[in-house]
Amino acid sequence: MADYAKDVLVETEWVAQHLDDDSIRIVEVDENPALYAEAHIPGAIGFDWKHDLQDQVKRDFLGPEAFGELLGSRGISNEHTIVLYGDRNNWFAAYTYWYLKFYGHEAVKLMNGPREKWISEERPTESDAPAYDPQTFTAQAGDDSIRAKRDEVHAALDDGRNLVDVRSPQEFSGELIAMAGYEQEGAQRGGHIPGAASVPWAQAVQEDGTFKPADELRELYGAKGVLGDEPIIAYCRIGERSAHTWFVLHELLGRDDVKNYDGSWTEWGNLVDVPIEKGAQ
Repeated sequence: MADYAKDVLVETEWVAQHLDDDSIRIVEVDENPALYAEAHIPGAIGFDWKHDLQDQVKRDFLGPEAFGELLGSRGISNEHTIVLYGDRNNWFAAYTYWYLKFYGHEAVKLMNGPREKWISEERPTESDAPAYDPQTFTAQAGDDSIRAKRDEVHAALDDGRNLVDVRSPQEFSGELIAMAGYEQEGAQRGGHIPGAASVPWAQAVQEDGTFKPADELRELYGAKGVLGDEPIIAYCRIGERSAHTWFVLHELLGRDDVKNYDGSWTEWGNLVDVPIEKGAQ
């Protein structure tokens, strides 16, 4: 498919043909969780990214035991292939994809196009949540080869790793700390991590939310110096847009040395005595 490195995308037509396939679990994860109750793909399980996928006490995602309990309680086992999709061109779907990969689930795909594409094609939807029997899902130990934490990001300032800031140009420059209409988890300071390249995440998709061909993606990131020989760390504000960019670089372009810094600007912009730059690239 468009010369991508890995077979990780499925088209809407493929999903439509597999609605009754019990080996597959379709999962919708939206930035606006209320959309799921309005209409979703038949049989799709809905995850609320803020209440289901995040620890409710500390700022972190679920540990492996809680993550396994969540998936199992919704009818997902380790044997299921999980197909993810959502709103906003699949940014929280891509975040959940990265999350599943972090906990060792290999059988996961992303629908090539968001929920809006499915609806615009007048494909079937329903509003009731499915009732699957509970299953057993065992999460593996977290894979730190795809997750960056703040100390590693700080070290990257000196060791030459490529940092890519996938937020809007206004957030990158420090003109805005957060964009209107985005989930707000505020930082005290605006700007970007010194040396980071600015490649807004949405530049990787076409008008209908499907991904650009591999050659166009290589041109996009190569022009900003992201595809050099050094490892790459992507970040945004809370880690979901950067997970989308991680998906593009790691899964579609085959860069195995890419990490998502899910602490992102909400963490960095609140830290004391870390370097920050302002201004456009």
